Amino acid sequence: MPTLRLAAVARRSLASALREGGRALLGLVYPPGCVSCGASVAEPHAVCSRCWTGLRFIERPFCERLGTPFAVDLGLPLVSPAAIADPPVFARARAVARYDDTARRLVHRLKYSDRPDLAHALGAMMARAGAEIACDADVVVPVPLHPLRLWRRRFNQAMELARIVAAVSGKPCDPLLLARVKRTQPQVGLSRHQRGENLQGAFKVPAGAKPRVQGRRVLLVDDVLTTGSTANAASRALLRAGASAVDVLAFARVVPDG
Repeated sequence: MPTLRLAAVARRSLASALREGGRALLGLVYPPGCVSCGASVAEPHAVCSRCWTGLRFIERPFCERLGTPFAVDLGLPLVSPAAIADPPVFARARAVARYDDTARRLVHRLKYSDRPDLAHALGAMMARAGAEIACDADVVVPVPLHPLRLWRRRFNQAMELARIVAAVSGKPCDPLLLARVKRTQPQVGLSRHQRGENLQGAFKVPAGAKPRVQGRRVLLVDDVLTTGSTANAASRALLRAGASAVDVLAFARVVPDG
């Protein structure tokens, strides 16, 4: 029996070595490319140094509610005038970077260029940027697409990002906790007020999912946070179903001052 065990261990080690060797050889023939521009990088699902410097990361100081950056660091947590004048439905929002140039290209590739593999890189960055709020979450939930739009696009980019965020954060992901029950028109070009009206009644927690949301803090994941209308509408549906609070995590967010 010991001889058989040693043989089995040897076979597994050999198989592992062959797999590693195969990956190394494949990397020499087809080196991994930057997920943004395609330039050669050392690891798969990575961003090259040039594109990395092109990302305008959002770091403190920022509004503790909206996650929008402040120009000056006053040395203590603050809430922006925008959040005071028009408080969001969600508790806190965080994002990796401003939605411009490199960030926009990454999101568009994920969303429209049939590149769901980009979710690995973007989701990992989101998990780091949102570690503070992910730590407090009980469950990770993607912003859902309407079934017709999901059928046309074939995948939900928010769901792919949520799975990576959940895996990195060690939190459960429940993509069926929230449903999009109203087919809305595209938000592009709509004013803030029009966006809110467009999304009225768009989201619902299915009856069978309500026990899974009651009393739980939800981390809502999307690719881009623009005016917050979608995040507010989805958060409102979750809170009405009994969630204790909702935080929002996106890869990029539109910052009013550009």
